[in-house]
Amino acid sequence: MSTPTTMCRIMTKHGSDKGNITWHNYTAVYSELFKTLGNHALRIFELGLGTNNPNLTSTMGVDARPGASLRGWREIFPNAMVFGADIDRDILFTEERIQTFYCDQMDVNAIRDLWAQPALQDEMDIIIDDGLHRFLANTTFLDGSIGHLRPSGMYIVEDISGKDFEKWLEILPDYARRFPTCDVALVELPSPFNHYDNNLLIIQKKVVSPPSP
Repeated sequence: MSTPTTMCRIMTKHGSDKGNITWHNYTAVYSELFKTLGNHALRIFELGLGTNNPNLTSTMGVDARPGASLRGWREIFPNAMVFGADIDRDILFTEERIQTFYCDQMDVNAIRDLWAQPALQDEMDIIIDDGLHRFLANTTFLDGSIGHLRPSGMYIVEDISGKDFEKWLEILPDYARRFPTCDVALVELPSPFNHYDNNLLIIQKKVVSPPSP
């Protein structure tokens, strides 16, 4: 598995802010979370391709490189299939081991249509929400997507702002009741540069043994 330095270099090379240690140091966390998965035939899904359309709320700016993180995951996990989705239809693309789809994460019907795609019928090992970065958008997509995570899989919400921490803390007990097979952690990552949204929600689905006969 890639070291934190290697993962950071790969993400940065492709233009992803996951490797920008002066803003988000997620690669240090991911290298630990995914350290046993390097050569596995994973199915990875990430919401949010990094649109460069300045007219969209989710824009990353005109210099953004849509699909950067997906290409990073493809290089980090050489046997993985990587999937992505975005509200900007103009940046959707297909490449070797990458497929992308339309989704509006504020629309429950669009989320349902996304997961009805034939290519997305098998469960995912990793689901990452790097989309709109709003509490309601995060919870809407989580509610419609957590069922597509396989046992032992991880669901991660990136870029949670400090102002939303209390909202998450209030709702997490409800998620614990609704999804008893999942472990949930809200993680505030230390950074000398980013005191705004360098935070993650990490959910891991437990492997539940069948009851004894």
